[in-house]
Amino acid sequence: MNRFMYTFILGLLLAIASCGEKSKSTTPQSTASTTSTTPEVKTSTSTADKTQSSKKGKLVYKQYCFACHGADGKMGVGGAKDLSVSKIPKEEIINQVTNGKGMMTPYKDILSKEQIDAVADYIQELRK
Repeated sequence: MNRFMYTFILGLLLAIASCGEKSKSTTPQSTASTTSTTPEVKTSTSTADKTQSSKKGKLVYKQYCFACHGADGKMGVGGAKDLSVSKIPKEEIINQVTNGKGMMTPYKDILSKEQIDAVADYIQELRK
């Protein structure tokens, strides 16, 4: 088996595994976001806020994005774009994560707005 096939099969297995995780975590997240009294989307103005959001985003990324985009954003399974060279602004990252694009799953019913904002901050960190 060549290296490409091995990488493809591994990515496919990770994608399937992450799909199972989505259904397990949807209920607790939606319950938490509906009981919160703070706004779901927080504007990160300070460096400390942005760093904290990026750390939260890394956890979301590992659970939902890793299978197709890889640990460093460069994997590209199933047509996934190389996030390390992406030039799109944060607002467009949020739009694509929320609504999906091409073969990418829309996460609007899976992740909270705060989680999507945090993963967008983390994706911007992959560019550095």
